[in-house]
Amino acid sequence: MRRILTLLVALAFSVPASAQLSAPEQVMVETVADGFESDVALLERIVSQNSGTHNHEGVRAVAHILIPEFEALGFTVEWIDQSAAGRAGHLFARHEGKPGSTRMLLIGHMDTVFEPDSGFDTFTREGDRAIGPGVEDDKGGVIVILSALRAMKAAGTLKDASIVVALTGDEEDAGSPLEVARADLRKAGEWADVALGFEGLSVIDGKDFGVVARRSSSGWELTTRGKTGHSSGIFDENAGYGAIYEMARILDTFRRELPEENLTFNVGLMVGGTPASLADDGLSGTASGKTNIIPPVAIARGDLRTISSEQTDRTIAAMQAIVDANLPGTDAEIEFDIRYPPMSPTEGNRALLARLNRINADMGLEKMEEFPPSKRGAADISFVAELVQASLAGLGPSGELGHAPGESVDLRSFTRQAQRAAILMSRLAAETPKRD
Repeated sequence: MRRILTLLVALAFSVPASAQLSAPEQVMVETVADGFESDVALLERIVSQNSGTHNHEGVRAVAHILIPEFEALGFTVEWIDQSAAGRAGHLFARHEGKPGSTRMLLIGHMDTVFEPDSGFDTFTREGDRAIGPGVEDDKGGVIVILSALRAMKAAGTLKDASIVVALTGDEEDAGSPLEVARADLRKAGEWADVALGFEGLSVIDGKDFGVVARRSSSGWELTTRGKTGHSSGIFDENAGYGAIYEMARILDTFRRELPEENLTFNVGLMVGGTPASLADDGLSGTASGKTNIIPPVAIARGDLRTISSEQTDRTIAAMQAIVDANLPGTDAEIEFDIRYPPMSPTEGNRALLARLNRINADMGLEKMEEFPPSKRGAADISFVAELVQASLAGLGPSGELGHAPGESVDLRSFTRQAQRAAILMSRLAAETPKRD
């Protein structure tokens, strides 16, 4: 009798945290927890293999490690060569589920910003913290995907799930042209009902947030020109203001007139003089000049981030109008390079976060509020967000120092993220969405 009472007391304290979970969902929770050390071991394997975007052999090597993991779960795996876009390729894994069920696209990436000569190339574990290149962005996200899928298989919910896993090999520096580099991802987006992005979990003051929006990432290059001559003629109607004053006018007008919510336009590089030019890669420049010569040319490069296509179009039009209002004796031109589109906040995205919050409640976890989109960069999920009924990002693990030596991940976050994802995908797989 005492043994039974002890068991009942233990259950009273342990069950409420997941009291609303079904029996298969309980299996998923337990499977993820039981597989933790195996997941960390696989994380170490793929982190230890350098896969900087331009290390094509390294990206392919990571794919070869992952292929048997997906095949063991019953996925059909395809390597999509991307040599036409100057990149290694993408790994797509497909699972055919119950006809009519929710079609889910899971997005992650195998490449990192750390090329072989970066000097940051080892995996280190310090208790619940791991350090290494891509350990959070986004090799940790790949592990969360696999952990969630294994849990679904153990619970019997994977068999009915229609899933495409898209792991790109160039998320950190997308190939060109983009129409080629993202053609297969967009095709998968046209097929899918829901897109789930497995880059890092957003955490503020220890609280998890949901990502229903991510801003775009585009570039711009501004060139100004003026009449050169002796500096004593500066401001003269015949000489004009020179290229650098025109550049300063434009950039300062951008700063004063354009700011609005969720819009940024950074100036990353500027050169001006007699003469001035940018290197072929656009990452450096040279300039020379004398203080008594009016500079004939100036060049600046920057980025542009927006929350919607409407904001992008409107901002580009406003920037162009400012560029065209030249100072006397000058002219200017600006060119835009539209790269990553925005993942705009939608009612569908918010409804999907609400679904995840019901799971949080069932698991005894805190509600996840919307993460401010101005704090997240662009990602591959943005290429399909406009194509699907709903998108949700930030489903990977949480970490620190992304894109910098010392990048780390909180290993404890793997468990709750994989559990959340497994339950969310299982519930979605049991539904038949309405399609146009």
